[in-house]
Amino acid sequence: MIDVKSAKEIEIMQEGGQILASVLQAVAREIKPGIATAELDQLAEKLVRQAGAEPSFLHHENYPASLCVSVNQEVVHGIPKPDKIIRGGDLVKIDFGVKYQGMFTDSALTVTVGEISPRQQKLVETTEQALAKAIAVLQPGVKVGDISSTIQKYVESRGFSVVRKLVGHGVGRAVHEDPRIPNFGRKGTGPELPEGACIAIEPMVIDGGPEVVVADDGWTYSSADNGLTAHFEKTIAIVKSGFKVLT
Repeated sequence: MIDVKSAKEIEIMQEGGQILASVLQAVAREIKPGIATAELDQLAEKLVRQAGAEPSFLHHENYPASLCVSVNQEVVHGIPKPDKIIRGGDLVKIDFGVKYQGMFTDSALTVTVGEISPRQQKLVETTEQALAKAIAVLQPGVKVGDISSTIQKYVESRGFSVVRKLVGHGVGRAVHEDPRIPNFGRKGTGPELPEGACIAIEPMVIDGGPEVVVADDGWTYSSADNGLTAHFEKTIAIVKSGFKVLT
């Protein structure tokens, strides 16, 4: 069942989402060769608490950090560590969630470190554009399949694969809510999104096959064939005029 939010709840989510976006941008600016991923996690937690909000991933289902930091072949849920050091040429995915006045938002982006190849740049740009194209179709009555097919068609037209095991989701009163928002599907299928629905759309794209594997830590998902990956995510509300990006 899709949980509809009131105008006041969406307003609170937007305030929390602005905090989230500012923290992610601040963390992104610190990503450079030589920094440990644990330092990025510490910075994110410090900044979000200073802003009067909480990191929503910390201890969620026993996740041990505030920030997810996934590097190169890692897709999502990478656990920050003191000995995991960023290097030039890396693709670094940072994923962060915020709880503010009882409401949740979620967002992610991919940061390129130093010089990267044209293929890496195409991968990152494709993933970010897939998210933008998916957001553009949003309006009351849109079906989940319309979002999913938009992402899949664009990504595959650019020569990459979408992850099928991991999906976007509803968000607002909890970190994850219904409905599931896959990055593949058929137009005109799936649940219809009413005005007041809030969702996190998050294309996860691989330069290789779509399969992923989870590490021994139980959290970190990586591409099964060692292909490089990219990930972007925003929280969006369906409103009468179409959509409102909250992060």
